[in-house]
Amino acid sequence: MLLLGFSAGLPLLLVLGTLSFWLREAGISRATIGYLSWIGLAYGFKWVWAPLVDRLPLPLLTKRLGRRRSWLLLAQCVAVVALLGMAMSDPQQNLQTLVLCALLLAFASATQDIVLDAYRIESAAVEKQAALAAMYQTGYRVAMIWAGAGALWIAARASEGTTGYNFGGWTAAYLAMAASMLVGIATVLLSPEPQGTLGNAAREAERQLAAQYAARGMPRPLARLLAWLQSAVVGPLADFMLRYRWQAALLLALIAVYRIADVVMGIMANPFYVDLGYTKDEVAAVSKLYGVIMTLVGAFVGGALALRFGVMKTLFLGALLAALSNLLFAFLAVRGHDLTWLIIVISADNLASGIASSAFIAYLSSLTNIAYSATQYAVFSSLMLLLPKFIAGFSGAFVDAYGYVAFFVGTALLGLPVLLLVWLAARVRTPASEPG
Repeated sequence: MLLLGFSAGLPLLLVLGTLSFWLREAGISRATIGYLSWIGLAYGFKWVWAPLVDRLPLPLLTKRLGRRRSWLLLAQCVAVVALLGMAMSDPQQNLQTLVLCALLLAFASATQDIVLDAYRIESAAVEKQAALAAMYQTGYRVAMIWAGAGALWIAARASEGTTGYNFGGWTAAYLAMAASMLVGIATVLLSPEPQGTLGNAAREAERQLAAQYAARGMPRPLARLLAWLQSAVVGPLADFMLRYRWQAALLLALIAVYRIADVVMGIMANPFYVDLGYTKDEVAAVSKLYGVIMTLVGAFVGGALALRFGVMKTLFLGALLAALSNLLFAFLAVRGHDLTWLIIVISADNLASGIASSAFIAYLSSLTNIAYSATQYAVFSSLMLLLPKFIAGFSGAFVDAYGYVAFFVGTALLGLPVLLLVWLAARVRTPASEPG
């Protein structure tokens, strides 16, 4: 799980943060970079094809590797192809090709996430899941450091001796990232296929439901299709609505906007660093390396606070700090290039993000029904990105029109309704997570 977590975490920044730095350095407009952030919506819609990934066998591969490993290998190989395509596409000459490869990488990465969630759940008993999750997250964060700080460092080293934008440096960086995906591919080939007891139980229930439909005179293909829709799609969503009834709308609204302040702001962070004159080495050291470390510290602090004061109070604190930290970016925009203040701002922002993330993950877990945990969690984690990512697409155009100070203050104000929703959600009674 440590190595598979590394494989999962690697593509994320390469289609979002690191890519935006590359595009801005190549002279691509902020408005265009903002719109291209919609590539990340692939992660927000992964629940759409998750049932297919969960049930559909792959010709040739599934018989040799098993259902989970075959999908993992396919997703990772597609990711390698996409990274190679990005490495060979200069945004100044072939922006469309680069975007198409980035979109392919996002879909491959989202698919890999879907399979890895199932793989982890089916690979060990419940008492070992915490250890697997911890290893997975550790590998994921290491990959983010490598895809952020590592990619910028490689691009800087490969560009030494040149001034201004150098496409060769970014080619070297993305080729190195493509080679790094071999870690996940080798792990899949050497790892066992999980027994899949949970998946077998779900499939058995689905077969029984299909038999009931067929017994009523329904054609067998249609009976199997309806049984699959009931088991994979309708059941988990209906269960959530039945358990929370009218309060489900409030909870879904909170999930949809909780991360809005930092997600919208984050799209313009790297272009902001470039425009202030920070070098790739400075951003690598402070934002991508030190920032990720502070995120881990924040996650630890958030977990401790949740144990001591409860999830909802920590959730409120995380939302408040996430909004306030955006005001520090507004201050940095006024101050200009200042490495000391960059360290302070990045530290505060990532600490707040870590606290908010850990509390939010715990909250989402508390909302899921143990009978549908994988599917419901996938829906929740997708929903939390849809609205923020959509709004973030307009961030570049907003900065062009009103400037960075107004943008960062505006993203802080976006966090105010979240505080009200957390306060209201804290009064919702959580029902027992039994099948609805």
